[in-house]
Amino acid sequence: MNDRRIRRIVIVGGGTAGWMTAAALGQALQGNCRIDLVESEHIGSVGVGEATIPPIKLFNQRLGIDENDFIAATQGTFKLGIEFVNWTRTGQRYFHPFGQFGAEFDKVPLHHYWLRERARGDDTPLEEYALAWVAARANKFMPPSSDPRQVLSTLDYAYQFDASLYAAFLRTYAERHGVRRSEGKVTEVNLREDGFIADVALENGTRLEGDLFIDCSGFRGLLIEGALHAGYEDWRHWLPCDRAIAVPCAHGEAFAPYTRSTAHAAGWQWHIPLQHRVGNGHVYCSHYISDDEATATLMNHLEGEALGEPRLLRFVTGRRRRFWHRNCVAIGLSAGFLEPLESTSIHLIQTAVSRLLALFPDRDFDPVTTAEFNRLTATEYERVRDFLILHYHANQRSEPMWRHVARMDIPEPLAYKLAHFRGHGRLVAERLELFQNPNWLAVLVGQEVWPERYDPLADLRSEVDATRMLAGLRDAIRQTVDAMPTQREYIDRYCRARPI
Repeated sequence: MNDRRIRRIVIVGGGTAGWMTAAALGQALQGNCRIDLVESEHIGSVGVGEATIPPIKLFNQRLGIDENDFIAATQGTFKLGIEFVNWTRTGQRYFHPFGQFGAEFDKVPLHHYWLRERARGDDTPLEEYALAWVAARANKFMPPSSDPRQVLSTLDYAYQFDASLYAAFLRTYAERHGVRRSEGKVTEVNLREDGFIADVALENGTRLEGDLFIDCSGFRGLLIEGALHAGYEDWRHWLPCDRAIAVPCAHGEAFAPYTRSTAHAAGWQWHIPLQHRVGNGHVYCSHYISDDEATATLMNHLEGEALGEPRLLRFVTGRRRRFWHRNCVAIGLSAGFLEPLESTSIHLIQTAVSRLLALFPDRDFDPVTTAEFNRLTATEYERVRDFLILHYHANQRSEPMWRHVARMDIPEPLAYKLAHFRGHGRLVAERLELFQNPNWLAVLVGQEVWPERYDPLADLRSEVDATRMLAGLRDAIRQTVDAMPTQREYIDRYCRARPI
């Protein structure tokens, strides 16, 4: 047995990042390593990551969490995608669905046949070929089918939930798997002679020693930046929003199975329906609008009575130059921040934890392992960054902030993707990217980035045959949605939360 194995892990910070990390490590390490988590009830968590994307299901499944129990415990709802309102221009909307656009007829992607029909004058929206949107529009939901012959197999989904309740849910899970929680604030981080972290001291005098430290302390980066000075890469020249105002509100009887993002003059507003309330926030650039103006914009666009006072959050979009430095790994907001436009905050926690387990070190902390973790994580952040930039860059709005982001230089990988799509309607997402071709297609078409031509191989299928196939697909989607229960009916039957 390797006597250099990690024997003690210290997680600094709770919230979603801390308890997701603790739950995953506790389950994976099975008591063979002591895991301490320190958090303070007097330090609040950001709690804006209430909407998720489909891979969250895999995280819960690996922990053995029952979906219905989880939804009920977190006041959760199901999410079929994101509706974008006023992003291209005022009055326009589109939907980014989870899952596929229809079914593939042959080796030519479906959207090329749709582009050919559009060129002939057919104005059927691309969204009509996405089961997720047709279901979301009708407030319908049911899980996808495992039978690839069924249109229902093209559906995918994620969750919308109360992040604080999810953290509490995972805390119970983690403590059942041996994680020890300490209450208190970290007042001192002590380093060894070689610059590695030796221990953290709490305000009550307790010292927590560890071999591996995980920084889940949020924007402060108490360990990764405060003690180890890992550095930060600022991306505000591409994503200029730097503040958010958040407030929950009441909702009516129906809660939609999707998140909504509405563009405003200097930012955008999120709308996340849960069982007990709606999460709302206004993400904006303080260079173009004041905090008071941003707050007024948010409050004037709530769809129900506010259930608290608006809360101001300040952030710098970007990432750590080193996510793993010496014996410290930053996870969550301590690793970086990308605005929640595509609901990636919780996903970036999930992938960081999975990556840490895949590259789990011993006490020698091989630099090759650390470098690979940093390389993979940096690439992930950069590809998500580019996808977010697309939403801003491809706009036709007239306000100063929107004109700035439409005219700015963009990262080369994004420019490469845009060139391919504008030329031939081709999508070139790399296999390991989070957002794959259907995701890029939804946003590109939604923001009215039109190709000059479609795939010439589409002309090998006759127009009559393609028209018939597309019409048949639309009919199959409508029939499938007609047979689905509403989301409320599904939740009432399987996973209704207790009233708060």
